[in-house]
Order: sequence, then C-alpha cells, then structure tokens
Amino acid sequence: MRYWLMKSEPSDVSIDDLAAMPRQTVAWYGVRNYQSRNFMRDQMEVGDKVLFYHSSCAEPGIAGLAEVSKKAYPDETQFDPKNKYFDSKATRESPRWMNVDVRLVKKSRLVSIKELRSHPELANMRILQKGNRLSITPVDPKEYNFIIGLL
Repeated sequence: MRYWLMKSEPSDVSIDDLAAMPRQTVAWYGVRNYQSRNFMRDQMEVGDKVLFYHSSCAEPGIAGLAEVSKKAYPDETQFDPKNKYFDSKATRESPRWMNVDVRLVKKSRLVSIKELRSHPELANMRILQKGNRLSITPVDPKEYNFIIGLL
C-alpha cells in the first residue's frame, strides 16, 4: 500500500462536493503534469490511502481522507474540445492523460499548510518543499500516520 497527497481546488471539487457525490467517489480528472500522471498510471493501486488537500484557496490544507477506488484509466476530459482540459494531441487509441477514482473515507478538520509546516516530523514532506507544484505527491508512511494523529 502507498500513501499520497492529492490536491484539488475547492472551486472545482471540494471535500464537501466529494461527500455529496454518488458513492462519494470522483474521477481525479484534469491532471496535466507527466510526473503526476505517471504516479496514477504506474504506481497507484486500489486501496492506497490519500490525503485530500484543498489548494489554490484562501486556506490551503488537508481537508480529509480518501482512498484510491479504481486503477488508472483514460481521462475523458482530454477528448472533449469544449473542456478546459482538452488535449488536441490525445486520441482514444493513444490517450495521454489518465485518472484514478478516489473515494471519500472521512472529512476532517482542515489541517492548514501553516500547521503542517509547524511540525518538524513533516519537514521532508514534498508539499512543504520550496518550489513543489505537483498536484499528486507520494507521502511517507510515517508522515501519513503523524498527520492521522493530527486529525
């Protein structure tokens, strides 16, 4: 089992939106970074644990827990010319972008990035590293368990 931090903009899909979805599950669509895509395509497995992170908002931070509920498959948004995630180079025969399905485990209090930075035990987390902009990052099991203790 692996552990991940997955960023979502609450204006697109928030933890509350996820809680309101059928089966409390969402396709993690719109990832357009090759390294993040590769994490989904090559490493994520059903049952992997996810820290659901609100980004690009007034108070970024971990808003809940989720898990991968479906292995990687082609992201449908890449094929829709009306979608902001459309990719003219992607074809059904050779898709460029993938997503996994993520299911809510529980909503939590918001653990802000400021609070995360205040714990020396989390100093090496990728999300806290200068210049990190990836929407999906691996999380060390010790970091994941420490964060669970904060929730």
